[in-house]
Amino acid sequence: MSSKNNNKINVPEARAAMDKFKMEAASEVGVNLKEGYNGDLTSREAGSVGGQMVKKMTPVRTMRYKRTDRTAIGHQFVATYRAELW
Repeated sequence: MSSKNNNKINVPEARAAMDKFKMEAASEVGVNLKEGYNGDLTSREAGSVGGQMVKKMTPVRTMRYKRTDRTAIGHQFVATYRAELW
C-alpha cells in the first residue's frame, strides 16, 4: 500500500505564513521546533503543535443571556450557549 500525502498548501504564497503559524503554536505549547526536519520530536510533541494550530483555527463563540425563570416569579438566571465552528 503506497502512502499518499494530501497535506498540500493550495496557495504557494501561504507557505511562509503557515510556517510562522506553526512556530507560534509550538512556542505556546513549549515544543522546541526548528526550521527544516524535526524528526527528533515525539508523537506527543508533534500532536500538541497540530492540536494547538487547530484550536486557534476553530473559533469558539460564547453567548450569555439573562433569562426570566418561569418557575420562580421575579427570579432570573444566566443562560450560556457555546458553539464551535467546524
